[in-house]
Amino acid sequence: MSEAVLHYWVALGVIAAGAATFLGLLAVTAPYGRHARAGWGPALTSRTAWLLMETPAALGFAAVYAFGARRAEAVPLVFLALWELHYLQRAFVYPVLMRAPDKPVAAAIPAMGITFNVVNAWLNGRWVSHLGSYGVAWLADPRFLAGAALFLAGFVLNLRADAALRALRAPGEQAYRIPRGGAFELVSCPNYAAELLEWIGWAVATWSLAGAAFAVYTAANLVPRALAHHRWYRATFPDYPAGRKAIVPWLL
Repeated sequence: MSEAVLHYWVALGVIAAGAATFLGLLAVTAPYGRHARAGWGPALTSRTAWLLMETPAALGFAAVYAFGARRAEAVPLVFLALWELHYLQRAFVYPVLMRAPDKPVAAAIPAMGITFNVVNAWLNGRWVSHLGSYGVAWLADPRFLAGAALFLAGFVLNLRADAALRALRAPGEQAYRIPRGGAFELVSCPNYAAELLEWIGWAVATWSLAGAAFAVYTAANLVPRALAHHRWYRATFPDYPAGRKAIVPWLL
């Protein structure tokens, strides 16, 4: 089997895994953060879990990229920059900025995250640096421009939503409050909406099955999580704003 054929089937496998993940997470909320509960085996601290889970996406993608035949070309280098813009922040900056106490996270959660991130780093890194073909004219293609704009808009929104959530707590404080202002007036989880926007943008900018598979899996993971958060907010705060949706303004 050629690498291109293997790559194609792995991408389809990620999409199939996304469908299974979506159904599973609708039935059972992942047990971490505000939904943490006992009975899920050994645990790690939240910072350690996050670092272990996200590092393969940042460093694994860079390693795969480095072996690609097109690694020195302009368009692949732009894709490398976009990917690392997100993942260096998520892997190494975000855990340092966490204000919530270092809560236990079932080790099964980062283990599943590591597995996905390793596969996804290979899938997308190999595509943009080796299997895909992008001439420099791609940087002016409407698909690239629209996708990059969506990605960068999602990245900025993600940073702002995370900062707003941190501002709700003093360092070490555990209490939850209703987030207000900005995109929180439209949805309960603008941080998840932002990440989904980023990877939809990536799928459009790369115009690839690998990118589409990542976007599908991101939605499969984050939409059920956002719905669970939304239900939790409504159950916890009687005065929770009635007009807010979970993740897609005015729709969901």
